[in-house]
Amino acid sequence: MLKHYNPIDIRQAIDQRLFPTITMWNRLEGRPRTHQFDKALKAEVRDALWMLCKQWQMGEFKGEDAGSVVFSKIKMKTSKLTNFTLANAAERPITYEIPLETLIEQKEIPMYRGKNKISLDLRLQLGKYWQNLLKKEGLHAYFALFLEKFNFSVPSRDRDNDEIHAHQEELKHWMAISGRCIDGYELLLEIEKSGNASSLVSLNNPMDQSALDQLVEPFLKYFQTTYVQPKQQVDQAWLPDRLEYKASLKADTSINADLFHAQEYYQGNLDWFAFNHSTNRSRSDIAKDVIYDTFIPTHVEFEGMPEKRWWKFEDAKTSFGNIAPNTTELSKLMLIQFGLSFANDWFLVPLKLPIGSIAMLDGLTVYNNFGDAYWIEATEQEQQPETKNWSVFKNTSSSNNTKLFLCPSAIKVQESEQLEDIWMIRDEQSNMVWGIEKIIPSAKGLPIQAGEYALQKRKYHESFINPSNLAIPFAAEVYYQSMNSVPENWIPFIPVHVNNHKRQIQLQRASMPRILEGDPIGPVKVKPMSSLLREGLDLLPNPKSYYLHEEEISRAGTRIVQQYQRTRWLDGQVYVWLASKKKVGRGEGQSGLAFDQILPSKKGQV
Repeated sequence: MLKHYNPIDIRQAIDQRLFPTITMWNRLEGRPRTHQFDKALKAEVRDALWMLCKQWQMGEFKGEDAGSVVFSKIKMKTSKLTNFTLANAAERPITYEIPLETLIEQKEIPMYRGKNKISLDLRLQLGKYWQNLLKKEGLHAYFALFLEKFNFSVPSRDRDNDEIHAHQEELKHWMAISGRCIDGYELLLEIEKSGNASSLVSLNNPMDQSALDQLVEPFLKYFQTTYVQPKQQVDQAWLPDRLEYKASLKADTSINADLFHAQEYYQGNLDWFAFNHSTNRSRSDIAKDVIYDTFIPTHVEFEGMPEKRWWKFEDAKTSFGNIAPNTTELSKLMLIQFGLSFANDWFLVPLKLPIGSIAMLDGLTVYNNFGDAYWIEATEQEQQPETKNWSVFKNTSSSNNTKLFLCPSAIKVQESEQLEDIWMIRDEQSNMVWGIEKIIPSAKGLPIQAGEYALQKRKYHESFINPSNLAIPFAAEVYYQSMNSVPENWIPFIPVHVNNHKRQIQLQRASMPRILEGDPIGPVKVKPMSSLLREGLDLLPNPKSYYLHEEEISRAGTRIVQQYQRTRWLDGQVYVWLASKKKVGRGEGQSGLAFDQILPSKKGQV
């Protein structure tokens, strides 16, 4: 058997095909036909143009008498953020225990809409957590007492409770939790006022007072760590009259400190490019810390770049031939020029910096293999006029700013579905601005279609009208209409004069009347349902008017979205907060609002 499958002369066995039944191998390896390797080492090719291209890729056509970079030394001055300011509030020390997006974007979660309770999902979540704390400490006997005092109850079916009874889903939810669940938010407010929980109910045993009071701290901590929101209204960076955020960062407490201003932040992606830099300090006063470090530079690499090895072909991950830049896309042209012309001239020097640092590179010492040292400074010098300076990664156009700002922002932020979606459009026909509520939060905390919600509410009010109060149909061919109506999810903003100005105009939130034929209570003002447009309405008992700067609503319109954000910070802590962002709208629109019309009558019309 071994003699049959191990031939002495392999060439004869192959030529005569002595073993045609061999159909599988457990190992394949090359066996040279000759003992001479001269021809294989010559690397012969039949395409001379291909060889010329490889020579060009390897830089063999350049006759520079220069050495290769061996190592480099860097000198850098750094400082760190110390203070922050939200909108027009007082300056406070900054902490790196929370992401910068959370610190700036956080908004107060609305728990009431007028006198009605909303965000029932959060209220139930807090109530369930309090119930679990009672059960864990053996105090579940007090659950009935807390339920009796902090409960949900279905309100009476009248016109003041239209938000509940006009919608079947809302009514069913209220009926399901009524008398069964604790309103955790109401309990939270009472605990914050009294500072304890034992005084809120009658104690079955005086020894339980200490045990109940010990549950206050974990209960408050649970809400504060689960949902981040400002403790006071002044702690918010959101400017309702501008529909954007405003914040400032400061590097230290000196007078000539580095300042970073985010005057118009609304994109929802907070990083260094959202800030403008301003300072009065000189280069020598930049920082307290100076960094000296030594590195071995490496060539900059990108996917699809020319390979240096002879027999290794490039992949097609970066195809410069498929890049089709427009006349305004300068960045794509720069990418092409970098990849095709200067890619092998750039080196990468790694340097780690802490988050929230401001760094400025004084210079870089580069050593080549010949022992020569070169001191390299930034190509942009302060002595040059500002018109000659241009850069991509700068916080301002000033020539004095050559600093790198490492923003303490989160790497990845998850977004929930849109809780509110408002379209602000200009209506030149009626000479006003409309705030169209597309998506609003329901009482149980879920987003719903605002148009359908408003239609159901109107039909609910129509059900209270007695048919006998309707007017008798008239027989005239035409009738006079003083004003028509618009959907109740369209909120008007009318132009008014700014205080003490005769020409400057701003937009004030107004209300359309709900006019129902035969309604005994008369016209009622329709109020917005979204928290973005209800600014100042829920400040009971003295609601405030809401004004909006006219220039914030362009002819293209403005879209405002509000949703929950979630991220995980450096220590693993999860942060959830409510944030808003502003986008470009879809142009102008018409509401169809008209006054003093003569219209043709229809059969049976009143």
